[in-house]
Amino acid sequence: MNQRRVVITGMGAVTPLGLDVSSTWTNLLAGKSGVSTLTSWDNSKYDCRFAAQVKDFEPRKHFFNEKDARRADRYTQLAMASAKEAVKHAGMDPQQLQLDRIGVLVGSGIGGIKSLGDQDEILLTKGPGRISPFLIPMMISNMAAGLISMEFGFAGPNFSVVTACATSNNCIGEAWRLIRDNEAEIILAGGSEAACTPLGMSGFCAMKALSTRNDEPERASRPFDRDRDGFVMAEGAAIVIVEELEHAKKRGATILAELTGYGLTADAYHMTSPAPGGAGAVRAMQNSLKRAGISVDKVDYINAHGTSTPVGDAAETEAIKAVFGSHAKKIPVSSTKSMTGHLLGAAGAAELIFCIKAIENNILPPTINLDNPDPACDLDYVPHKAREARVDTALSNSFGFGGHNATLLVQRFAG
Repeated sequence: MNQRRVVITGMGAVTPLGLDVSSTWTNLLAGKSGVSTLTSWDNSKYDCRFAAQVKDFEPRKHFFNEKDARRADRYTQLAMASAKEAVKHAGMDPQQLQLDRIGVLVGSGIGGIKSLGDQDEILLTKGPGRISPFLIPMMISNMAAGLISMEFGFAGPNFSVVTACATSNNCIGEAWRLIRDNEAEIILAGGSEAACTPLGMSGFCAMKALSTRNDEPERASRPFDRDRDGFVMAEGAAIVIVEELEHAKKRGATILAELTGYGLTADAYHMTSPAPGGAGAVRAMQNSLKRAGISVDKVDYINAHGTSTPVGDAAETEAIKAVFGSHAKKIPVSSTKSMTGHLLGAAGAAELIFCIKAIENNILPPTINLDNPDPACDLDYVPHKAREARVDTALSNSFGFGGHNATLLVQRFAG
């Protein structure tokens, strides 16, 4: 039986670099940093006092019912905005589509931590009788997917993956699998995160996972640089429209790229550190290439996980060299987290969008702040400035706490 081909027909994003895909991409190519000092609470006792936040976001604009906006955590609000943009971009008219063949797979690595923190403060100061009846639905990680389906009436497969920083790559990959298996025609897939809160920042600070470059926050995310000292927390959302090829053609959709490969593995090694040599990442990349049926020399660009952690960046570099051999030195590899910060559960979807935009425009986003390359990180990381280059095939890596590895591969659509 011929397997159904899967394409991307729409994209939406809300990031620290912009409230839509277009503005995010423009600022990304310009090498702008979305990182700034946190000012919304007294963080003088925090080791890290900065993050990459979404600015000037108005959640009420993105819900049919204003009450739903108020009853949603920030991560769900960001997801809804991205979903609305993606649906519009894809030219989808729900009234003309079979709604039970449209699914939503939108996850969050952490979920509604803002609601949890706010309501815990109320519990401690005012007692259990003052807790919001919406606490649980605001907090749980599947609610973004649920509310998006309700907003549009999409009644197909609906769930959320929670694999930390691999979340949205897994959501998109599972959407690819479901469409190939004829479980749906269209799936909105991606992730959302809004954990730049006192509780969220406290937890990551306690882990010693974050950069402490408080005097130069815009220079703190510096993947593959010798002086990197941790990642930068970020918030945002990104969603893509994953669609069966013939269905997309029949409704006259613009096909942005073809999703051809998906690899997922476990390190089975450590709660937060990658396996030695990036062994799990190696197998994830190999599996995505195998499923796509392409050789290593066909990959034109890699959007790295590249979080700016000492161990992680070196392990990913090793993994890329293990997979691509002598071709590794010829492949441009960039970490857009140098500009967006780490969007956690939304990172993979945002970075897949950047891969698709690279294919669409034949230009590679840079890795900024790469001033002193680490000798252990010796690939072409597109330092400082965007670069024109032909891109037909791009690979995107996402690796999460818990040892979760997920790699996606997209290609220029060839009819």
